[in-house]
Amino acid sequence: MCEALGLSSKSVRAAAETALAAPKAPPESVTDHITGPMPVRVDPGEPDAVAGAEPVTFGESIRLTLHEEMARDERIRVFGEDVADADPHVIDEVPGKGGVFGITFGLQRAFGDARCFNTPLAEANIVGRGVGQALRGLRPCAEIQFFDYVWPAMNQLKSEAANTRWRSNGTWTCPLVVRIAIGGYLQGGAIYHSQCGESIFAHVPGLLVAFPSRARDAVGLLRTAFRCDDPVLFLEHKHLYRQGYNRDPMPPPDWILPFGKGTYVTRGNRVTVVTWGATVHRAQLAARELGDDAGVEIIDLRTIAPWDREIVAESVRRTGRILVLHEDTLTAGFGAEIAAFVADECFEHLDAPVWRLAATDTNCAYEPSLEDAILPQVADITRDLQALLAY
Repeated sequence: MCEALGLSSKSVRAAAETALAAPKAPPESVTDHITGPMPVRVDPGEPDAVAGAEPVTFGESIRLTLHEEMARDERIRVFGEDVADADPHVIDEVPGKGGVFGITFGLQRAFGDARCFNTPLAEANIVGRGVGQALRGLRPCAEIQFFDYVWPAMNQLKSEAANTRWRSNGTWTCPLVVRIAIGGYLQGGAIYHSQCGESIFAHVPGLLVAFPSRARDAVGLLRTAFRCDDPVLFLEHKHLYRQGYNRDPMPPPDWILPFGKGTYVTRGNRVTVVTWGATVHRAQLAARELGDDAGVEIIDLRTIAPWDREIVAESVRRTGRILVLHEDTLTAGFGAEIAAFVADECFEHLDAPVWRLAATDTNCAYEPSLEDAILPQVADITRDLQALLAY
């Protein structure tokens, strides 16, 4: 083996002796190099208005940001299943596709076949390609068509991408962005097109996880993702792509959001709702049903790895009540982590039990009324908030 690698047994022996003679790492170093410094740490607040900027949908904001970032950094490569516009031989004759949801439309035409291209229908291949490109100095952006398809790539994400920095003691990094359409609330997606499961990836040290709910935040977080030296799972809720309620004007180019900073969606003083993704708007609808006197404060975490403990603690210490709301399953969903944190850190401020509302511990069904029964609905949120407020 040594000879096959071009190494002599003498050089291998010398390297082994050097390693054995080196001092052991101090115990306090075990948390070093899990992730590197974030490219931005301060929440910029509301973006300045850009003259003439019209509101764009959540999906369009991501598409525009991909164009913007690829123009800014020639190292970025976008690839996945059907992400290109068309085969180069016929691209002048067809309008093109740009992915199932059209998010990558126009990238191939704008930046060429070498920077936006289709891959085989093989998720381990897609993410593995991204790991290799990242290690060689590129800035890959891999797309997994639906969250339900990510599992063949789990080994590449957990064992390779997320571990690179820590196992090399910071010598190597893996600046990989993996975009994934996730979630239900678009009925008919069923088992293979509608699941959430973000909590599984929040459990992976070294992996950053973003889950925005509105166009503005998607832009700011995606800009940050492309500046990170660590792998980012960028989760795009497919129900949110073309809604009217989460549209925003494109923020100015220098508006970049830090990971780990949540935001207040509404302010109140009687009960806190902590949520992310498509359930943010449902929480807003429930709060409107209850009226201003209910004092519902809604926090959108925006990222769950890292997540904003400070904003949650600050809110719960004022309101004394908390409902953790998410679309993933209840058992071992990320809400359990938030609930445990609140029980540990805010117990003396609580006036009611820590409450969780999530999907049933099942897959997402095909039949519309079954999906409604599985996923949290506005009526469910209203019911639980009323119970919390009456406790």
